[in-house]
Amino acid sequence: MKNLKTKTIIGSALFALFLSAGCSKILDETPRATFTPDFFKTEQGVNGGLTAMYARLRNVYGQAYYYNSGVTGTDEATWGQSADGNFKDYDCSGVGIIQSTSFPSSILWGESYPTINTASGVIENASTVGISPALIAEARFFRAYYYFLLVQTFGGVPLDLGSGDLKFNINPSTNSKRNTVPEVYTKAVFPDLLQAIKDLPAVGRVTGGLTKTAARLMLSKAYLTYGWWLQNPNSIPTYPAANRTDPDSHDANWYFQQAYDVATTGIDDPGSFFKLQPTYYDVNLGSNDRNSEIVLYADHTQASEKYNGGSLTFGSGGAPDNFAGWMMTWNYPTLKSGPENSVLRAAEQPLGRPWVRMAPPIEVFKNTFADKTNDSRYDGTFTTVYRGNWQKGGSTSATLPNANGLPITPGSAVLSFLDNDNSAVVYAAANGNVGAGVLPGRADWVVNPSGISRIMYPGLWKMGPYRTDNGTGLGQPNAGSTRPYPIAKFSELYFIAAEAAVKGAVPKAGKSARELINVIRARAGKWRFSNNGNVIKVEDNSAAMITATPATIDINYILAERSREYYGEGGRWLDLIRTQTWGQVAKTFTICGPTFGDHTPVTVTRVIDNHLYLRPIPQGQLDNMVASAAEKAAYQNPGY
Repeated sequence: MKNLKTKTIIGSALFALFLSAGCSKILDETPRATFTPDFFKTEQGVNGGLTAMYARLRNVYGQAYYYNSGVTGTDEATWGQSADGNFKDYDCSGVGIIQSTSFPSSILWGESYPTINTASGVIENASTVGISPALIAEARFFRAYYYFLLVQTFGGVPLDLGSGDLKFNINPSTNSKRNTVPEVYTKAVFPDLLQAIKDLPAVGRVTGGLTKTAARLMLSKAYLTYGWWLQNPNSIPTYPAANRTDPDSHDANWYFQQAYDVATTGIDDPGSFFKLQPTYYDVNLGSNDRNSEIVLYADHTQASEKYNGGSLTFGSGGAPDNFAGWMMTWNYPTLKSGPENSVLRAAEQPLGRPWVRMAPPIEVFKNTFADKTNDSRYDGTFTTVYRGNWQKGGSTSATLPNANGLPITPGSAVLSFLDNDNSAVVYAAANGNVGAGVLPGRADWVVNPSGISRIMYPGLWKMGPYRTDNGTGLGQPNAGSTRPYPIAKFSELYFIAAEAAVKGAVPKAGKSARELINVIRARAGKWRFSNNGNVIKVEDNSAAMITATPATIDINYILAERSREYYGEGGRWLDLIRTQTWGQVAKTFTICGPTFGDHTPVTVTRVIDNHLYLRPIPQGQLDNMVASAAEKAAYQNPGY
């Protein structure tokens, strides 16, 4: 039976971006509506296609609805008070249902194929116009990367866009066939990444450019993921139907060993740029963006709207804006101290624009980040103290009355989310205008971890905005973030190698699973600043962190550590489906209700059927197919 679909012929973007001369350290962008087949046969066209692939990352990463699909419904997030169906559908908690019409599924599908075809166009034409193997390797990386995302999300996907497997398609085509998962990995993902490792430089040709380290990170993760797929410990179905056997006759253990070997090579041979930052705080600090730990990112800038890809004054709520950070930001400007709103919306990392579409469950604060004393990652992830900034909005009040009638000054804590539950907290509807609590002698309103709700919770400091043009005012808090959105971090090589070792890979001396994880945990124990205390804090709790690591670690421990390290960055769903633990890890959670003053936790149970481990093929894809109803049904993943 032949299945059909309409395909994008050539990748297009709002801005087609062209590379400057070889000595340039930035990507120079020139407006262009689309690429034509003939244009790809010129050096300028090939370079333009390459740079467009970097730009197109902004349509996926920082795109809040795609971000939602990777976090909501996991143990990291549920729907927030202002959530619409795009968020509730993905929670799997009975308030919505994931369907082929759910918008987030269509984002990845719609953005991947134009990029894949552009990459194929570059690969086929680059040698003819004299482009170096290193530049061709960038296109290979992107083609492999998007296929890797697609196969994890949808199962087997088409390799033939109309001109043959992995060929550049220049004619409209409605013919298509979904390849199997093994075919996608062994024909597309692995070969391109292996060639990319060979040909990419150790140091990027431009700031943020692709490197051997980036290719090693993705290849090791792809090997790891495919090893899990072959092993299939929880009997999760695949589609299109395929035997869990490898065309190259390797078993799961071979792939786990490859994942370990490639990841540890990446650790040992990172080039002159990549390394871990000295503290976790430094990894996500806005003034330290594009640091040595960020291997790949979707870039933005406050220097130019053209180069930023969006307005510098107002966020559109759509790609290519970076607006993912708004989703788990509660409506803190509702806070009042006496007659005035005391915490105003500002373009500062602890604040930003509130959308309240997603909310963290209580278990995030009680279980995932249980250690808030030694482990700096809680402090380096969340805004837990909201400080007064009313003077930046023009108020001349020197002090304002806050909790217990006590005065606060600008910069004082207006509301604090406590590290641990305190039974002495008394809540009242009027407290701070948000139903917060009070403790005797404290001037700040307080909320217990068990009082965190769908409308009121710590914000994601790590993803907050950072700008240098605020002056003495509030800046432009309604604009999309001008920070780069991190896609891959050097630290993940340690997690990949550790997970592979737990799955049976033979480790090198000094790089057992526990030793690899302890490199990350030791760094997490180092403090140089207390983010929520807003004071310098120089402490080294590395020894305590290492001692607390279990003698033998398992997958559940690695997943918990991954969440502490990468909480809220968008990849949790992929971690849980790779390890086939989504149904166990995210099955139940507790959270308080969607109204201010509701601090009564409710237990929620999710229904995570096995078919949900694959997302539905988007309805737009099916609608564009010239095919019978039966063919379209066969194209769709089962259960949708």
